Amino acid sequence: MVPLLIWVLSSHHQFAGAHGERELLASGIFILASITDGLDGYLARKRQQITTMGMLLDPLADKLLIASAFITLVQFNPRIVAAWMVVVIIGREFLVSGLRSIAAQQGFTIDASDWGKVKMVVQIVVVAICILEHQWPEIAVGTYFIPVSVLATVGIWFMVMLSLVGAVDYFAAFWSKIDRQVTRKRRRAFILSRRKRAAAAMPPENRDVLPT
Repeated sequence: MVPLLIWVLSSHHQFAGAHGERELLASGIFILASITDGLDGYLARKRQQITTMGMLLDPLADKLLIASAFITLVQFNPRIVAAWMVVVIIGREFLVSGLRSIAAQQGFTIDASDWGKVKMVVQIVVVAICILEHQWPEIAVGTYFIPVSVLATVGIWFMVMLSLVGAVDYFAAFWSKIDRQVTRKRRRAFILSRRKRAAAAMPPENRDVLPT
């Protein structure tokens, strides 16, 4: 759905109507893609059909969907979505992917924090609002007006702050695990070196009975 989303948001001729057809279609595509992405993971865990290919493609598709949506919004609605904000949001995704890769090489994993789960929900809502705001800065509901422009502005700033806090939280979790692993390795190396020194100091006939 990512190419379809980019095509709809970037198109100026196919959806030239003044009634918000493009905004409704783009927001619908994005929300549907987000729902199916979450549903796919839920069904895979429930049916115990988790595969290596799925573990590789699921986070990749997730990040590709978010990155393409925000990057296209810089062109589609620059009044609300600034380029530097998108750099911060996508930079957080690159940071998390890099830390996960290092963690996998070191033999441990970092569980998703509550910040990451909240961030995903906020991203879906913020992207949809920013798309709709392009056509409807305000929506009248009876005698009341919903300030969509204000909601979009607050939402994108909240998204930036959430990305920064989530990046710090993820890095802290990564650093604590790396620190514990380094401490364990040093302790094992220290114990082994003590045993080697003890074995070297013992008479040759007693070295075979040294505990391992």
